[in-house]
Amino acid sequence: MTKKKIDVKHQSKDEARNQRYNQYVNAVTPQTGTAKSLFHSFLVGGLICLIGEILFNLIRALFPAMSEIMAGHLMVMVLIVAAIFLTGLGIYDVMARKGGAGMFLPISGFANAMASASMEHKSEGLIMGTSVKLFSVVGPVLVNGIVWSSLAGLIRLLLP
Repeated sequence: MTKKKIDVKHQSKDEARNQRYNQYVNAVTPQTGTAKSLFHSFLVGGLICLIGEILFNLIRALFPAMSEIMAGHLMVMVLIVAAIFLTGLGIYDVMARKGGAGMFLPISGFANAMASASMEHKSEGLIMGTSVKLFSVVGPVLVNGIVWSSLAGLIRLLLP
């Protein structure tokens, strides 16, 4: 019987602790409206797509002999490099906080995932840190596909 009373005491202490913790979590959790988040995601995602379209049209204007498919591939490569560069500068994370899901379009999101994992483990060295983490986060198929298709695209662009 004494043991049962102890459990009741501990249960009420645990409940009080849990209630205080839940109040703390509610106090520090940022309150965002769903409509506002959706609007920001739509705006930022649309802006990335608009930038892609502008790049595509600019590439087509600068290289009129280039096929639409090749111009599209070059535009995607520019978006990937831009996302990696912005991740390296720490700007991508700031933009992602405001833009939400709009920043994680497939191309820019994968580029950010690769670059941030690589940067996070650079202290482990070039091979075992930076290079290995590129493969472990996003996957060998994706990384190899981007690297080799980019290299092939550049060679194709330079060759007549």
